[in-house]
Amino acid sequence: MDEKKILSVCDHTLLLQQATWEEIKGICDDAKTYGTASVCIPPCYVKMAKDYVGDQVKICTVIGFPNGNMTTATKVFETQDAIRNGAEEIDMVINIGMLRAGNYDYVSEEIRRIKEACGNLILKVIIETCLLTNEEKIKMCEIVTQTGADYIKTSTGFSTAGATFEDIKLFAEHVGPQVKIKAAGGISSLEDAEKFMELGADRLGTSRVVKIIKSR
Repeated sequence: MDEKKILSVCDHTLLLQQATWEEIKGICDDAKTYGTASVCIPPCYVKMAKDYVGDQVKICTVIGFPNGNMTTATKVFETQDAIRNGAEEIDMVINIGMLRAGNYDYVSEEIRRIKEACGNLILKVIIETCLLTNEEKIKMCEIVTQTGADYIKTSTGFSTAGATFEDIKLFAEHVGPQVKIKAAGGISSLEDAEKFMELGADRLGTSRVVKIIKSR
C-alpha cells in the first residue's frame, strides 16, 4: 500500500503526560510535512496548536481521557471548551464501569450529549476494548451506531493493551454503515497499519508510523 495513503488516515498522536509544547509543535510540523489526517493532542495544547497551524492541519483532542469515569457534565464542558479553542475532532472515552454494569442508557445518553456538543464536527468514541468482553464490544457497536457518533475507536493506548486485528474485524461486522472505525494503541509497523486498514479501519491513532517513515 502507498505510504501516503497510510499517512493520510493517521491521527499523529502525542498524549503523554510529560508532553511539552515543543514536542507538540514537532508533531504539528510532522503532520504538515507528511499529510496526516490530524494531530491528536492533549486539550491544554489545542488553542496553541490551532494558532500555530491554522487550517493546515486538523486538530483532534481527547475528552474524559484516559479513564472515562468523569461526570457527563464534565465531559460536555471539556468538549465545548476544546471546540472553542479550535478542536475539529473529538475522541471521547466512554464510562466503562457503567457499560460493564449494564447501564446502557447512561452510556448512550452521554455519547448523545457529547455528539450534540460537537455538532457537525467528528466524534470518535473510545471503548477501551482490552477491558471488555466480546459481548460488551458488540453492544458498544450498537450504541455507537444508534447515538449518531462518527467513529468507534478501540483504545486510549493507556490501558493494558491497544488495537487488535480481531477487534477491528469484530467492529466491521457489527457497526452500522455510517459508523467508521479507528484503530489506536500499539500500531508499531507499516505492515500492521496496512492490515488494520484492510480489515476495515478508516483511521489509525499512532505516533510510530510517521517516526518509521522519518527514519528512512
